Amino acid sequence: MPDHVKSRRYDSTRREAKAALTREKVLEAALALFTTHGYASTTGRDIASAAGVSLDTVYASVGRKPEVMVLLMERAISGTTEAVPAEQRDYVHQIRAAETATDKIAVYAAALGQVQPRLAPLVDALHQAAATDPTCASLWRSIAERRRTNMATFAAELRSTGELRSDLSDDDVADIIWSTNAPEYYLLLAQQGWQPERYAWLLTELWTRLLLRPHTPEG
Repeated sequence: MPDHVKSRRYDSTRREAKAALTREKVLEAALALFTTHGYASTTGRDIASAAGVSLDTVYASVGRKPEVMVLLMERAISGTTEAVPAEQRDYVHQIRAAETATDKIAVYAAALGQVQPRLAPLVDALHQAAATDPTCASLWRSIAERRRTNMATFAAELRSTGELRSDLSDDDVADIIWSTNAPEYYLLLAQQGWQPERYAWLLTELWTRLLLRPHTPEG
């Protein structure tokens, strides 16, 4: 391979690595500022200053403030450095593979025990800003609506096992799960000293006891 081709590839790799590092610095700075000072009180220039870059670099590497928040939330949910669509997440695959409603609930509750410590502080910051900022209010509503849509899918998944109570509609099930897995609910318990594992246990117990038909003894 000619040396000039190798040089171009090397330079391209270096540029990509530098861009990825810059992007990570921007996101880490934004996460710290959003969760300590609040979303509304944090400006794009604040993020740029904390990351040690220009404001234009923030826009080029991630985007404007709402886009930064959305990406941070997506990363918090996926537990990776990138946004992962719901249908591609590991725990979603595990839920679909589980054969019983009890197992599906346990998988999802355990996943929430890992996700909420990362996600809940971000949602809380956005929710507080939504009280005075129409853009934040719109973003917060869209996130809540997307969660509700996902819970409808989860309710249908549970219904497919034949184990849900017959007096609860799929909408009832989705509403119950949607409200009790809200980041706000996790934060209330965390304020009382609940650890993520205990939170996951509570959701498992709550949903299993409330949503599923009681098992009758055999014989």
